[in-house]
Amino acid sequence: MYVCLCKGITDTQIRDAVTDGACNIRDLRERLDVATQCCKCARDCKSIISEYRQSAAGSFAGSGQFVMA
Repeated sequence: MYVCLCKGITDTQIRDAVTDGACNIRDLRERLDVATQCCKCARDCKSIISEYRQSAAGSFAGSGQFVMA
């Protein structure tokens, strides 16, 4: 699904960038140039980052590993 219509960036590209280490909207802006024109995609980008963090935290919680915030 297209998230940033201005730049033609998809949710898959955003998830890949987050997997590769993008931690916030600034990182995504630098890597993918999202949220630089109309900024309507910024909310969706933040949601994708949040979903990734929650799923990553859930995978650590189930593995018995200790995670420091």
